[in-house]
Amino acid sequence: MSLTEAELIQIRRHLHQIPELALQEVQTHAYLRSVIEQLATPFMELKTPAELPTALLVLIKGTAPRRTIGYRADIDALPVTEATGLPYASKHPGVMHACGHDVHMTVALGVLSYFASHRPQDNLLFFFQPAEESENGGKLAYEAGVFTGQWRPDEFYGLHDNPELPAGAIGCRLGTLFAGTTEFNIEIEGVGGHAAFPHQANDAVVAMGTLITQIQTIVARNVDPIQSGVVTIGKVQAGTIRNVIADHARLEGTIRGLTQAMILTIDERLKALCQGLETAFGVKVKLTLNQGGYWPVENNSALTKHLIEYMRSAPAVNYVETAPAMTGEDFGYLLAKFPGTMFWLGVDCNAQLHSAKLAPQEKAIQAGVTAITGFLTARMQQNYEVTAK
Repeated sequence: MSLTEAELIQIRRHLHQIPELALQEVQTHAYLRSVIEQLATPFMELKTPAELPTALLVLIKGTAPRRTIGYRADIDALPVTEATGLPYASKHPGVMHACGHDVHMTVALGVLSYFASHRPQDNLLFFFQPAEESENGGKLAYEAGVFTGQWRPDEFYGLHDNPELPAGAIGCRLGTLFAGTTEFNIEIEGVGGHAAFPHQANDAVVAMGTLITQIQTIVARNVDPIQSGVVTIGKVQAGTIRNVIADHARLEGTIRGLTQAMILTIDERLKALCQGLETAFGVKVKLTLNQGGYWPVENNSALTKHLIEYMRSAPAVNYVETAPAMTGEDFGYLLAKFPGTMFWLGVDCNAQLHSAKLAPQEKAIQAGVTAITGFLTARMQQNYEVTAK
């Protein structure tokens, strides 16, 4: 039997109470496995990869498979102290499912339970992924060779909850859904000295100020105005006291772009500006770019068109066309390797993602399960294939 709405809500509340940080999701993994083992059938197989021990893969073997359809749910939490006041709030101090991954997991379990009792035509691969919030879990899994043999999907799907959409609504768009990211750190080394004798020093703060201004020209003068890019410097450090010229300055920031090509263009411009700063000011500049696994979430056009058409036509689904978001999501790395689609599930909450007060409306869970099981069933009835990357 499929999990009922009441059972799904209880599962979500239990998951919400045991949040764990990236690559530490031991309790979460054990609980997920216990729930799935209760749904086990002769045509289901579970795997915990040795290379990524908090990950869990579940394969439901189809009756007449033409493809393997992957579905991913992230399982880690954030270092946030919960402030919702809910009776089922986090029991782990300083850790919270502040991005709704408890909802993601619960919806995936609902979909899995449906196909465990309604055997699908195609193979279905469920990937409960650790380390989305940090450590790039999708990339780790791919590079560890997790998706090989029968565990390799031909296409991949996944959702993210959205507090700004009505509870249960499905949101999507053709093209990029989430931006890609590059995190950067810049160290500037000058020569310190007395504030009264600037000619005997080389002020790292002056060099830093110029670089900050120059960085703001990257998007303004190097990115197509009808496209979207962001370069934000969120942290600067320099100096110790007002009358000493600083010999060191540090900047930390993030780059966001809607295509990987755009991100790489911004990266190269940042490198050029740092090299120019060394020449212009006689300082030493060390730029560290952490390109990681946060690639743009670029939806496959054919698969996304079908998903949108289904969601628009399904009587039980409230479909909403959405704009691209400049937040990052590591599912983008997997979508660079496998054709697929990511979409939103509305949870209607005043608090934003990563907020200590995020409290998704639980009625969204069953609505999400219904929409996804309907879509996957419809996808299995189609003949066309999409070439894997």
